[in-house]
Amino acid sequence: MTMFDPSRLVVVLVEPQQPGNIGAVCRAMANFGATELRLVNPSCDHFHPEAVKFAVSAKPMLGEAQLYDDLPSALADLHFSVAMTRRTGRLRGDLDRIDQIPSRFDQLPEGSRVGLVFGREDRGLSTDEVIQCSHAATIETTGENGSLNLAQAVVVALYEMSRNRSSLPMESSALDEIPTHQQVESLFAEVEKLVDLVGYTNPSRPEVVPQTLRRLLSAAQPDVRELNMLRGLIEQLSQSAQGWPGKRRG
Repeated sequence: MTMFDPSRLVVVLVEPQQPGNIGAVCRAMANFGATELRLVNPSCDHFHPEAVKFAVSAKPMLGEAQLYDDLPSALADLHFSVAMTRRTGRLRGDLDRIDQIPSRFDQLPEGSRVGLVFGREDRGLSTDEVIQCSHAATIETTGENGSLNLAQAVVVALYEMSRNRSSLPMESSALDEIPTHQQVESLFAEVEKLVDLVGYTNPSRPEVVPQTLRRLLSAAQPDVRELNMLRGLIEQLSQSAQGWPGKRRG
């Protein structure tokens, strides 16, 4: 039986607000063998005494945490990411249960990097942030207060990752065949330019088309060869569309 290697896990906290939660997340990571913490634009000091207090023996992880200005930068070198959210929506797509996520790791090549992405304590992740991740998952709860505390959510997610055992090894692609988030984002930047160039937008909700296309691309999970083919197609279409005024309105 195989077990997912926690050293492949990266925990990403988007704009955390409470230093105690950051410290508690470090402690949870140490409990399950995860070592890399990334903080996206934190609104509190992760060296605050409260963070140190709740980190307990995992205090060194606070000093090793990496800071990023935005989520795409924090995901750039990762091959797979999971947005943790309990809110559903048409643009957010279908949410996996957290216990379904580990089985997806069996299809990833050895050495691939996986991110678990958690949002703000008061409002979680935005739809745009969820769509930037390759998958989205939820921790099912009961009762009126469905949301978990940030650190609690990290504990549950890491626990589920630690239970990932498969009786049969699955064939997977080589690491160099799996695109990183940065490679996917580079392609999508060209897609957005093309959408704007041909006027295929909804003026009242300009975010809908790009977000839908992003979700479709993420669901397709193209490998590097397929991604390069798409990039060539988009570049050719963009060149062909130069000077075209786009869809007429009115």
